[in-house]
This record gives sequence, C-alpha cells and structure tokens, in this order.
Amino acid sequence: MKITIKRQFLILFMIGAILPSLGQQKNKEKTLQFPMTEEYWAPVTKNVEFTTYKSVKAVKSNDDKGFGIVLKDYEFINGTIEFDVELKGQGFPGINFRTSKDTLNSEIFYLRHFGKPDPLRRTTMQYAAVIDGVNLWDLTDDYQAAATIHENKWNHIKLVVHGKQMKVFVNDMAQPALLVPSLEGITKSGGIGLSGNVIYANLTIKPNAVDTLPATKGYDPTYNDPNYLRSWQITEPKDFPFGKDLMLGIPVSPGVTIDPTYLDSTAIWKPVAAEYRSVVNLTHKFGATKNGERRLTWLKTTISSEKEQEKLLKLGFSDEVWVFINGQPLHVDKNYFGSPGMKEPRGRASLENTSFKIPFKSGTNELLIGITNYFFGWGIIARLENTEGLIYN
Repeated sequence: MKITIKRQFLILFMIGAILPSLGQQKNKEKTLQFPMTEEYWAPVTKNVEFTTYKSVKAVKSNDDKGFGIVLKDYEFINGTIEFDVELKGQGFPGINFRTSKDTLNSEIFYLRHFGKPDPLRRTTMQYAAVIDGVNLWDLTDDYQAAATIHENKWNHIKLVVHGKQMKVFVNDMAQPALLVPSLEGITKSGGIGLSGNVIYANLTIKPNAVDTLPATKGYDPTYNDPNYLRSWQITEPKDFPFGKDLMLGIPVSPGVTIDPTYLDSTAIWKPVAAEYRSVVNLTHKFGATKNGERRLTWLKTTISSEKEQEKLLKLGFSDEVWVFINGQPLHVDKNYFGSPGMKEPRGRASLENTSFKIPFKSGTNELLIGITNYFFGWGIIARLENTEGLIYN
C-alpha cells in the first residue's frame, strides 16, 4: 500500500502522542521502596533507632520520646504514599510532605493517640497546613475525621495527593477516611518526614499515581453562601504584651475608647480577603508569632443597612477579639486552648465559638475587630445570620 507523506506524518504524530502517555502510565505504576534504614532516612532527632521489627526494617524511638526522620534526596510533588505505623506512645504521629528546604512550610497529616482508640472519635486524625513553622490545626477544624486504628499491631496509611486535593485511607483501603478538597499549604513540592513516638515501616511512593483525584481545588462549602464576610481592610500587626489592654477610660459615655497606642488615625489599611472556607488566615499573611509573645492586628469592613436593625453574627476566632460597631465597643471574647473557658470545638476557630447581635444604624456602618495571636494559627471566620436589608461593601 502506498503511504502518502501526509499519512506518514499522521502516523508518526500518533506514535509520538501515545508513547509519552504509555511512559507516564508505566511511571504511575512504578513503586519506589524506601526501607527504614540510614541509607534512605536521615535522623532529625538524636533518639532515632533503625532496627528490625516483626521481620521488617523499621524505625522507632530509643527513649520513649518523639523522634523525627526525613527521607534523603527525594522531592515529592504528586502521587501515592503508603506506610505502616504501630502506635507505641501517646502523641501525634504523622507525616509531613511537600516540605520546603528550610522546613518551615509543608502539609501535615497525623493521627492522635491518647488512650484506647475510638472508631467514632472525630479527632482521630487531622490534616493541616504548616506555614512559617506554624501548624494551623486550630484553623482547620473541617479537616478532622474518625477511623478505626489499632494498638499493638500495624496500621496501614495511604495518602493520595494530586495538586490541591488529598484523600487518606487508614486501614480500610476501600473507603477514604479523610477527604481534603483544598490543601492549604504554600508549597507545591518538597521533602517527606515522619515523626512521633511510634514504629514506622514499609514506606513506598508511587509518583503520579493519583487515581481519579483532580488536581484543582474541590468544592468550597461556603462558596454559595453570601452571608460570610469575606472582604476586609487590615493593619500591620503590633506587639501587644500580656497585661496590656486595648481600652482607655474616658469621662463620657460609654466611658471607654481604644488606646491610640494600638490604633489611631495614622493606621495604614490594606485589603485582605478570606481564603478557602471563608477563613481570614492571618498566619498565612503575617507568618509566625514568636514563642511567648503576643501580637495584635485590626480588621475592618463596612456594611450598609436600609434601616435601623439588628443582625446576629457568628464569629470564629483565634486567640482573642475586641469587636466594635461604629466606634463603640460591642463584644470581647477569648479562645485560649487548654483553658476551661476555651471555645468549642476545643479551642479551634469555628463559627461555634461565639455569636452576638450587631445593632446596625440606617446607612453605612463600620465593623472593627481587634484580634490577637500568641498560640498556633491566627484568624477569623465571620458569618451574618442573613443579609436581608444589608449591602456588604
């Protein structure tokens, strides 16, 4: 049969298109083995013991305290990570991935082991972003889930990661235990590390094996809800040592005003928008607060009302808030994790934290919030009961 130049070009084009696809498929099926030995793993702490346990190469602590190791010379982007972990001591055994070279930014998934496992306990596991060295567990209450985990035997963990999404399997490989529709870290690739007072073994990676998981962000459950307050103006943070107060007494009603040391007419305001899940993530914007210190920043927004009316506002926050409407103090609250007065759910920023009514006047209203940080993540989530008769600028 005579083959025309045009047809020959078409055949070559098709072969060129198919071969890379086959190569990619082959790469997807390739499993990389990383036994728990010093050849593949570097200790981060001094108490790392590489050993043989239950007939496999394993790693554990040699002093019953938490340890850390990192995978040598490997850059993870997308794919499937699997490993076995046996619970030993109490704590938060987990895996960091896409870790930046300075180790300050990554994604983290971990189990919680504090006593007999409960298959219905929602806090059995959690995903969180790590930004500037801060684990944002207190801003990611949504990313917790329950699962059956075992004591004194291996638990098999599988993470499937693709772009902005992840699904995690724990022991049950048929149904994911945790779905993360939007990874909220700031790295796209990076290293892998393991930590905790546990025993790890059998870590494997299948690069680019992502099943049918999309790379783009999944559905944001707040996206279609107009009642969230998403557009704000913000100031640069200031040091705000413990023992200081925002308010000064004055000899007129209401008898208090904001201390100009912390906010006056010279303040510079810049726009800031809520991120996924309508969270205003201040750690993402300002980085970590130094241990033992406390910082304050201000958020404000304007809301117009057709008439004088009240609206309920639900507010999630970490760690403290002072709320003002049209310059007048309205609400003060604290959310100190570990204290008897911490807000549900257990000190995390959530709309469950607090609620109060805002008295709107007819016309333009300014909602002002002072917020502090000293402990882990920093941010707010704000949602009005409804926006009937309001215009959110």
